[in-house]
Amino acid sequence: MTLCTDSSSALQWKFSQVFGERSIGEDVQDIDIISAMEFQKSGDYLAVGDRGGRIVIFERKDEKDWHSRNELEQLDFSAMLHPIFYYKTEFQSHEPEFDYLKSLEIEEKINKVRWCATPNGSLFILSTNDKTVKLWKVKDHKPKKAKGLSPNPFVDSENVLLAESSFVSGQDTPSVANGYAVESTAKIDNMSPSQYGPAKRANIGETVSTRCRKIDGETFVSADDLRINLWNLDVSDQCFNIIDMKPSNMEDLTEVITAAEFHPIHCNLLAYSSSRGFIRLVDLRQSAICDHKARILQHGESSGFKSFFTEIVSSISDIKFASDGRHLLSRDYMNLKLWDMRMETSPVAIFKIHEHLRPKVRE
Repeated sequence: MTLCTDSSSALQWKFSQVFGERSIGEDVQDIDIISAMEFQKSGDYLAVGDRGGRIVIFERKDEKDWHSRNELEQLDFSAMLHPIFYYKTEFQSHEPEFDYLKSLEIEEKINKVRWCATPNGSLFILSTNDKTVKLWKVKDHKPKKAKGLSPNPFVDSENVLLAESSFVSGQDTPSVANGYAVESTAKIDNMSPSQYGPAKRANIGETVSTRCRKIDGETFVSADDLRINLWNLDVSDQCFNIIDMKPSNMEDLTEVITAAEFHPIHCNLLAYSSSRGFIRLVDLRQSAICDHKARILQHGESSGFKSFFTEIVSSISDIKFASDGRHLLSRDYMNLKLWDMRMETSPVAIFKIHEHLRPKVRE
């Protein structure tokens, strides 16, 4: 998506699945297609992942940052300034792998990115493909370089080089306008021990959700088709299984997990959706395995007649809590549904999508 940068005009949204401007008829490579994105809680940073396994970070720098206070007081339209995001850095998060036990190729596509708490001014990001969840630390890196020294026979050259006054910050002589050296705009530290692997379970992927970043900030959940696991950021080789939908006989399998999200205020509440169009809300305080006692949010139309196509389009692809914790937004192929957590039988609002396809689905 791109934003209109003219502060005096109305905000305009344009859909784009790749970065940059593309001419008509220009071929788009599959690895350049955007597959995941999320804003940081403060709105100052945007993380975008693509099918090539890369993560690109943008930083918000509005026009007001380039004006003095006196200039802003004289501007009548300062309150109408639109957010502008500039490129900050990018890095390769995942590489293609091959699972020799299952003879399965694991692509590098980023399925999900999630921001974590930001202590000490550093940025922490969780990213995942179909197998591995990784924790990344991103921070500004200001390199130091030696000053030019004039030869002095009375001073030992080695002592001068080791002296603190012999070094200056790269910020004093910026190589670019924004004050960062081009080759080190940001330093990317991969938390190598914090690569959260399968842990004797099915391949992890599809969904990563940090758990209650306001209150907790130490745990997150990962979900595959049949299980949801709870992880601690400091323990990369162990997880706790909280949802297990795998039947004793796989022929009895009727639905799979499609998304999971923790409540933004109450850390004990977890919502997860399924391919049958159900949203389940569970309380982690009730039992260790939380896939039995659950409140189910189900639209009335989901229980009616279903054809082959209606079962496909009713599958929920993603869910998201509102900041107040009272409402939840779900997305299936044909609708956006806004739910009130106190109303289980029907959503409070439905926003229809792809109306031109609806008559064909009924056939």
